[in-house]
Formats: sequence, structure tokens, C-alpha cells
Amino acid sequence: MILADRIVILEAGRIVQEGPAAEVARRPRTRYVARLVGLNLYAGTANGDLVTLDGGGQLHIPADSPPPGPGTAVLVAIRPTAVALYPDQPPQGSPRNVLAGPVETLEPFGDRVRVSIASEPPIHADITAAALADLRLAPGTPVWATIKATDLTVYPAQDA
Repeated sequence: MILADRIVILEAGRIVQEGPAAEVARRPRTRYVARLVGLNLYAGTANGDLVTLDGGGQLHIPADSPPPGPGTAVLVAIRPTAVALYPDQPPQGSPRNVLAGPVETLEPFGDRVRVSIASEPPIHADITAAALADLRLAPGTPVWATIKATDLTVYPAQDA
């Protein structure tokens, strides 16, 4: 994908997305494509600076960006490196999105560890091995995840 000018992604024998590699990586159309490029992806409905997710839960989107019109179907992409983890309830601060749940899995992912959290919505976070040791994470450990609204990429579902 790094060397390609244009890519075509097949899922279950059909083309689900094609285009310049950078565009596909920024705006995946399906969860399958999002997994390939390493992003969390959620579908939902926008209402002001809040997106109600189809699978349950809500996410605050950047207030300073023009929000989609009320009732607009949107996709929300989040880089796993933008997710901060805390062993206890996180301190009050600027992140507008706070999720809580137990750790589901821990997987080595390059020089990081991908932490899958059974929150609403479920989310993946990428942390260093040192952070994993400091947080003492293991499957079943309760954890809090925070994501700043400015770290969300929001786009109309039909534009994907």
C-alpha cells in the first residue's frame, strides 16, 4: 500500500473500495478496510457535535469543524494511537470522549501492542510495551480510554 498509487480492496469477492492509497487510508468505507489500514471505524448519525453510533454509544466530534446536517449518516474514523488508556477513571481534562470496559485482547503490533477494549463502542488502542507494563494490563482488566474530539475524522457515509 505504501508503494501503490491506487489500490483496489476486495471483500468477499467484490470490490468494496478503490482509489488513491492515501484517500483509502483516510476514509475507509467498511470495517474490513478500516482493519486493513489500522483504524477504528464506526457508523452513526450526526446531530450537531454528537454522533449516535449504530452499534450503541455516542462520540463527540470536533466542535470547530462544520458539523454534518442533523440526521446525516456519517462514518467516524479513529487512529488507535490517538486513544489514551488509564487504569482508573481518567482525570478531568480536555478529551470529550471517555469509554470504559475490560481489556479483551493484547496483540503485538509492530513496535506497539494493540489493546482491544470491550467498551461501547468497542475500541482498539496502540500503546508501547513500556506502557503495557506500567498499566499492568491483561485480558479482563478494567480500563478507561479517552479520545479528543479533534482526533476523530468524520465524513458523510455516502462520500466514503
